[in-house]
Amino acid sequence: MDEWAELNRRHWDERAAPHAASDNYAFSQFVEDRQFLSEVIRFDRPRLGDLTGLRGVHLQCHIGTDTISLARLGARMTGLDFSPASLTQARILAARTGSPTDFVEAEVYSAPEVLEAGSFDLVFTGIGALCWLPSIRRWADVVATLLRPGGRLHLREGHPMLWSLQDGRDDDLLVVDFPYFEQPTPTVWDEPGTYVETDHQFVHTTSADWSHGIGEIVTALMDAGLELTMLVEHDSVPWEALPGQMVKLPNGEYRLRTRPERLPHTYTLQAVRR
Repeated sequence: MDEWAELNRRHWDERAAPHAASDNYAFSQFVEDRQFLSEVIRFDRPRLGDLTGLRGVHLQCHIGTDTISLARLGARMTGLDFSPASLTQARILAARTGSPTDFVEAEVYSAPEVLEAGSFDLVFTGIGALCWLPSIRRWADVVATLLRPGGRLHLREGHPMLWSLQDGRDDDLLVVDFPYFEQPTPTVWDEPGTYVETDHQFVHTTSADWSHGIGEIVTALMDAGLELTMLVEHDSVPWEALPGQMVKLPNGEYRLRTRPERLPHTYTLQAVRR
């Protein structure tokens, strides 16, 4: 594991328990209601289609709420993440809910070493995952390796235009301040908190991430042997990505308060292995 991956692993290890304890991830609702689904999966359920009997893998699954939600829709799911602390929480949730979901510890780029190549009907990647990967081409190769011929990638992510914007503004301007295109070196952050409410005082506050443009993502997938079948841009995002500039919608998503048509907030992409 290189220095940036190790830095980020420590970052996510420390956040696993506070995230699992927060209302945002709704562990108690998962336990109380065996039909409950995460907000991310509910948002894209019409685009996911019938998952009954499909074998799926969720790359960068964190604490497993989206993974278990996909299993509740009928898929036989495996979650993969590089954070052992996150997987501990995911396994606790699976046990408490009686979910048969499996969880495997590995970096994304090492997934073909621990999972059976060419055996998955569905590769799922959710919100806030790709930015932790330095090379989108290596990721696309992993996706293609895991999918069987005719298997499908489903990706919903923060839009690279959203990632490029300066946040914390007290006006309604959208200011591009960070890279849109993939760069060889990451953007390094030092932030004391996390995106859920918690009283935890974090020690590992530094993290590193990378941007990947829409064209770079699509081209990498095509070059890896996948055919694009869906690309939908959305004007909402599942968290308050630009604090002070957004309003919460009835479905739990956030949208720019003023002229939301200016910004693609997220996108859903699907591609099939030829």
